[in-house]
Amino acid sequence: MLVTALVLTLVAIGATFLLDPYRNYQFALIAATFCATAGLTLLIGLTGQLSLGHAALMAAGGYGYALASNALTDAGVDGVPRFVVSLAAAVAASALLGLLLGLAAARLKGPYLSGVTLVLVIALPAFTSVFSGVFRGDQGVQIAYDGVPEALRTLIAVEQWQAWVAILVAAAVVTWLAVLRNGPAGLGMRAVRDDETSARLQGVRAGRVKVLAFTASSIAAGAGGAVLCFVTQSVSPGAYTLAFSLLLVVAVVIGGLGSLLGAFLGSIVIVMLPWVIQTATGALDLSADAAQRLTGNLPVLVFGVLLIVVTAAWPGGIRGVLPKRMPRRGASATPSAVVPAPDNVPELDSAPAPAPEPRTSSAAEPIPTTTER
Repeated sequence: MLVTALVLTLVAIGATFLLDPYRNYQFALIAATFCATAGLTLLIGLTGQLSLGHAALMAAGGYGYALASNALTDAGVDGVPRFVVSLAAAVAASALLGLLLGLAAARLKGPYLSGVTLVLVIALPAFTSVFSGVFRGDQGVQIAYDGVPEALRTLIAVEQWQAWVAILVAAAVVTWLAVLRNGPAGLGMRAVRDDETSARLQGVRAGRVKVLAFTASSIAAGAGGAVLCFVTQSVSPGAYTLAFSLLLVVAVVIGGLGSLLGAFLGSIVIVMLPWVIQTATGALDLSADAAQRLTGNLPVLVFGVLLIVVTAAWPGGIRGVLPKRMPRRGASATPSAVVPAPDNVPELDSAPAPAPEPRTSSAAEPIPTTTER
């Protein structure tokens, strides 16, 4: 698993040399979104818990990163150390919020849990306005410019460097989630998802499993929010709206529930589809007002239609349409690998076997009698 993750990471970094600066910027956005969708697919696909407020968890990571980055800048710390410490602060902030949600998830089910997570993303603008002295209200928090390290300034542009950082963070997050999913914790999550009562009877602590799942998913979302803040150099409540939170769920469903590859494919869809629609509408001969209305409303319509089509035609998402994993070396993918039955097996008589004759008492057998006293 680790070797595969390393190879894919190197391939992704190598692909940045083939892209222009704007494509590298989009690549970084996909990587940041992938962190959040990977954590969400772990939560929904493995434990069956639905979160509609994952954008708020990304915002927690983004604000944690921005506030820590500005504090370190004032202290004279910059470069890679500032990024690492700020990323750790973002992960800690999102993990704390995820832990609180996990404690609620251990006691709530179904729409009640979804409602609690939905409240977070709805209350985010009001929360930042009430504490505007820290979070700067609707304007958000700006961070210092993170340029390319001096050793790489002559080799790559800033957009490529941002893509590298986003790829490395996403690779670390997804690898950790994959290890968690394939380990004992993942087995416990599947047991709770399939039958919580049966899992409890078998000794699985369902409450602890739910808390772990929500915390892990929140850490992944917080890392994605930190990367997004690093790329855009700002964080504001307008970037983490209810619509964006629902898009994360759409990405997981379209890509394929429970699949990390599906989460990646869904991230590509929600990042690239609005750009494709904007490019297509820009090529049309429309007035400025009509083009603006079409660009603002058409992506929502397309996402809705796409969600209906995918769930109706491919319940497994895009991942379900793709071919499955290749068989291991030495194993045959054809049914001929099954050992055939020998040719000399005698055929069984198709006639039914005769019924056994009723047993009669033999003359030699003594007949039990009763004696009177």
